[in-house]
Amino acid sequence: MSDAEDREDVRRVLGGDPRAFEGLVRRWQRPLLNLAYRYCRDRGKSEELTQEAFLRVYRKLKLYREDARFSTWLFTLANRLYTSHLRRYSPEWVRTEDMDNLPHWPNLVASLERKDRDQTVRRSVTRLPPKYRDALLWYYFLEKDIGETARVLGVATGTVKARLHRGREMLRERMAALAPAEPAAEEV
Repeated sequence: MSDAEDREDVRRVLGGDPRAFEGLVRRWQRPLLNLAYRYCRDRGKSEELTQEAFLRVYRKLKLYREDARFSTWLFTLANRLYTSHLRRYSPEWVRTEDMDNLPHWPNLVASLERKDRDQTVRRSVTRLPPKYRDALLWYYFLEKDIGETARVLGVATGTVKARLHRGREMLRERMAALAPAEPAAEEV
C-alpha cells in the first residue's frame, strides 16, 4: 500500500471531494477489520468497530499531519477505539449445546487442545495491563516491527522492548498458573 496514494486521497477529501475517502476505505478496510477481530473475536462486532473507526478517521481527517505515515495515524485512532471497546467488552461463553456441532475426526482431541491453548493465550493477553497487552498485540499478533509498534503506541522503541519483555514474563507467569499440576509419583 502506498503512502503517496493515501496522502493524495486525504488531500482530495480535505479539498472537498468526499468520494476520495473510498480509496482509503478500500485499502485499509481489511487491515482494520483484522485488527478489530483480534480485539473482540466477534465478526459482527469487528465490522461495527471498523465502521466506527472509519467514521472517526473521516471526522478527524483535518488533524492528520503529513509528517507521519497515514497508516500509523489510522492505526493509532483505530487502536484507541478498539482498546476502549475492550475495556467494556465481556466475552461470551460457549454454550454446551453448541458442542454437539463439533466435527468428529481422529485428531479432535489434539485440535481442541491446540484451540483451547490458543484461546487461553489470547484471553491471557487481553487481561494484561493495557500497556503490555497493546505492545504484545501489535508486535506478535499484528506482526509489526518494534519501530511501527512504538509509533502506533506513541512511545519510544526502548519502551516497547521493555513492555514486550515484561509482558512476556507476565504472560508466562499467568500461563504457568493456569497449567494443571503434575500428578505426584504415587498418583500415577
